Amino acid sequence: MTKEDKITMADLTAMSVAELKSLEGKVAKAIETVTAQERQKALAALQAKAKELGYSLDELIAQETPRGRGKGKPRTKGVAKYANPANPSQTWTGKGRRPGWVLEALQAGKSLDDLAI
Repeated sequence: MTKEDKITMADLTAMSVAELKSLEGKVAKAIETVTAQERQKALAALQAKAKELGYSLDELIAQETPRGRGKGKPRTKGVAKYANPANPSQTWTGKGRRPGWVLEALQAGKSLDDLAI
């Protein structure tokens, strides 16, 4: 970047809103371009390092995460234990925050046993 390319605060305050919005769009595009280039460089460096160690990057990424760290087994949603009598498609496992329909039923005098499936 040369001195002529640099924009000062005085230059910005002298611009109209339309000119500033145009500049903002150009800056956003430049950020996207530079970010994509930096990602490509990082990816190439990682691929080269993996190759140097005798692996492919895909091979290393696909490997399972060690126990106790990061992503393990995907969580399952759990088995529904309660259903909304007015709309049986609304269910709750009994874990976590109580849904609104459960709170409404309890306030109306019903018990969790009344909502059990």
